[in-house]
Formats: sequence, C-alpha cells, structure tokens
Amino acid sequence: MLAVQVYRATNAAMTLRLALLPLLLAATPLAATPRPLTADEQMGLTCAGAFALVAAGQARGDPAMAQYPPLAQRGREWFVRLAAQLMDDAGLDQAGLRAAAEAAAAPLRRTGVANVMPSCLRALDEDLPPKR
Repeated sequence: MLAVQVYRATNAAMTLRLALLPLLLAATPLAATPRPLTADEQMGLTCAGAFALVAAGQARGDPAMAQYPPLAQRGREWFVRLAAQLMDDAGLDQAGLRAAAEAAAAPLRRTGVANVMPSCLRALDEDLPPKR
C-alpha cells in the first residue's frame, strides 16, 4: 500500500512538472540571433574605429592626429550610443559587438583614417554637436 502511495505521489509530481514545462520554456528568454548589420550600422562602426584610433593617437601626441578635433570624449560617446543601438536593434551581444568593431577597425589600422574622417566627422557633428 505504501509503495502505491509513493508511486502515485511521484507520478503526480512528474505529471505536474511535465504540464508546467511548456510554461517554463515560454518564460525563458532565448538568445536572439543577430541580424546582419546595415550599411549605416557598418559605417557607424567604421567611424567608431576611426574615432578610437584618432583619440589614441592624440593621447600619444601623434602630430598626424592633431589635425582632427579632440575625440576622446565625443568618440567614446558615439561608440556607447552605437553599441546600445546595435545590441537593441541588431541583436548583438558583447562578444558580437566586439568582433564587429574589431572587423571595422582592422582596415583602418592598415590604411589609416584620412579617407573616412570627413564623413565621420560630419556624422559626429550632426549626432553629437561639439560643446562650445
């Protein structure tokens, strides 16, 4: 008799767990699959990389970077805003964001930033006007 009661209790608990499984699975957030970045988002990452390279050069006293406005603060703010947007809109996690940013900056390390800086500075001035 005791074995039957234990079996019924165990069976009832298992049935309850199985009944709740779909609810638990529905409540568990699944990792979002990132979508491909748009051309504008790619350009934003390219600009973020250019701003980081210029800011680093300015911090080292590189005379070639003195031709650009100071970018340590505004460049960092650009990246922070872009990162939040890419995480929200494109579904990137931190690792995906890091990989995308590195991929965008790699060609700039080889060829320099001169070709992208005019359009990047225009975009920066539109989105984050310099404080006067």
